[in-house]
Order: sequence, then structure tokens, then C-alpha cells
Amino acid sequence: MSDALRIGIDIGGTKTDAVAIAPSGLIVQRLRLPTGFGPEAVVETAVAAVSQLAELAQAQIASFASIGIGIPGAVDNATGRVTHAVNLGLEGLELGAELSARLGRPVRIDNDVNAAALGAFHLLEKHELHSMAFLNLGTGLAAGIVIDGRVWRGSRGTAGEIGHIPVDPKGPECPCGQRGCLEMVASGSAIARQWPTDDPTPARALFAAAAAGDARALGVKARFVENVAAAVRILVLTVDVDSVVIGGGLSSLGPVLLDEVHDVLASWESTSPFLASTGLSDRVAIVPVDFPAAAVGAALVGEG
Repeated sequence: MSDALRIGIDIGGTKTDAVAIAPSGLIVQRLRLPTGFGPEAVVETAVAAVSQLAELAQAQIASFASIGIGIPGAVDNATGRVTHAVNLGLEGLELGAELSARLGRPVRIDNDVNAAALGAFHLLEKHELHSMAFLNLGTGLAAGIVIDGRVWRGSRGTAGEIGHIPVDPKGPECPCGQRGCLEMVASGSAIARQWPTDDPTPARALFAAAAAGDARALGVKARFVENVAAAVRILVLTVDVDSVVIGGGLSSLGPVLLDEVHDVLASWESTSPFLASTGLSDRVAIVPVDFPAAAVGAALVGEG
């Protein structure tokens, strides 16, 4: 079995999630490692993940069918070059070439959100659909778009960067240089900015405070949920995808987040015959908790 395993590695800002997948699509091995900071540490983390999966599978690295990596930042998926991965301290790392040299075999690299979109499309059995958007709610906000089972990148690789669509001209300045971007009001960093807390999971703290009746928390949460719903609306009205699947770190909020987003979409449909005609509220779903979409997608990326 080991000679047909595909390896997928999701390198995140704090942790790396790695899986080995059998030809059937079954995850046969999974491990997590802390992610190092800076070029050398990131390369070492990826090499360690592959080596440890090989040990668990009792296989030689050369016997794996493919190795794929999903990583934040701007990724040239043809060359494996990574830029603008600020949370990892990467700017201009030839990650594909570095890992291929260290592991002695080709390694394919893609943006983590694109990888997660591909993984969600396959793991959630969306094969009957023509298109799906993976709305990644994490520290930032972005989407990966899958059409007929393949990631759609656009003409310059920026398809799905909806987090940098300005929605409030008087809103806070975004690191991208614009003002009032969607990411500034519908992301983990947006919650942390508006709801300061010592809790390691600000989103959960916010939702708990809102559930307890805290008036300020209710306001912050309502704005957050409405803007997540706006992200769903943008994806449906611009790309007309069959389904929008919410993922990323904030998807751990689970059904409570999905239900509230659904309610906002349904309320918009109740006052807009046009939106009602799109079936907007019926197109949104959320990934299960602890769902390794990005790692599985990275394994699919490795196939080329």
C-alpha cells in the first residue's frame, strides 16, 4: 500500500497538519507539528513531516506517489516560489526547489486556501456539483474556487481574494493599502480588534459573551456575521458557484455560525425578490470541526 500513498502537508502560521492518503482517498496517517518561523525552519518543518509520515507508513520517501504542500502567501504553483507569507517570515522562498532537493523527488506547492478548497470539494463529496467556493475564515479572509474539480486561479492568480474588496470607505485601513476591506470586518483579526480579550480564542469568547446577553458583544457579533454573509453573497453573485463552504479556523464555531449566517441571508432574501431567486441561503454550508481540508487538498495538489 505504501508505494501508492499521496502526501499532503498544510503549513500554517502556528501548526503544520500532514496526511498520508491511500488510492481510495482514505486518510491512513495524520500528524501535526509546530511550524517554525523563517525560511530554514519552514523547510525543516516540511521535511520532518514527510519523514515522520514515512516512518508511520513504514515506507521510503521515494515510494510515495506524490507530495504536495499548501502554504499561506502568494504562491507560483508552477515554480513553487512563495512570497508575502508574513506570518511565516517568508519573502521570496523557492520552497518547491528547496524541498525537492532535500527530499530527492518533485514537490508541488500551492496556496493553502486553494488547497483547502480542493480538499473540501473532494472530502465533502461535492463531485456532483459544477462549482464550489471555499470561504476561508481565519486570521484573514479569502476564498478558493473549484470548477469541475480544478482550482480556478483567474488570469493572474488573484481569483478569490475577496477579503480585499472594500465594503466600508470609512472603515479601518487594511494592510493591503486600501480602506474598509471585507477582511477588516469578517475575520479573526477583525474580531480580535473589536473584542479585545485574554482568551486564546477571541471568536469563541465573543460568541459566549453575546449568548450571555452582553450588549456590546451582541453588536460586534452581529456585524461580523452580517459581513460573513456578505462574503457568501459576493461569491454567489460574482461567480455563481453551486455551493459556498465555510472553512478556516473560525469554522470551529460550527453550526452556531452557519445558522446565524443562514438567517442573515434568509432575511435579505425576504426583502429582495432578486436575491430570493438566487437561492442564496440554500447554497451555504460549513466544514465539520477538525476537518483536514487543506492537508488533503495539498495531497491532491501533489498529483499535478
